[in-house]
Amino acid sequence: MALIMQPQWLPEPLREGYGLRHVSPMKRATFVSGRSLPRRAYTSTPTQVEVRWLLDDATAALFEKWFQEGLEDGVSWFACRLRTPLGMDYYKSRFVDIYDGPTLSAGNDWIYTAQLEMYQRPLLADGWSEYPEGFLRAAVIDVAANREWPAA
Repeated sequence: MALIMQPQWLPEPLREGYGLRHVSPMKRATFVSGRSLPRRAYTSTPTQVEVRWLLDDATAALFEKWFQEGLEDGVSWFACRLRTPLGMDYYKSRFVDIYDGPTLSAGNDWIYTAQLEMYQRPLLADGWSEYPEGFLRAAVIDVAANREWPAA
């Protein structure tokens, strides 16, 4: 089954209140002596994202119907366009629970607040920690490649 895409009419979440909270991948066993033994419980950990949308009347009505019908009242996974330290991209996400709102804003638009669960913590591909210069200097390489290299 194909992943449901975020509708084009749904804007990016507002910056206010936006944030990522990673679920801990560690488990800790505490001994009688007071010492503890931390261990990695799993490698694929979800991340929770607090989002807020500012929607006009028509978009708000459409959002509520899409949540109910398209996402089966929020239980289905969908590709949501979110910002992370890796940039803007689509991430497999779903609603943790029903959204809060609609709340009327000062500008007569509707505010919807929701908690999303990203399927996996957004991380660089394996191996980048061994060669951080390549990632940190990617903008310089991109500029050099596009400015200095001849067109094919």
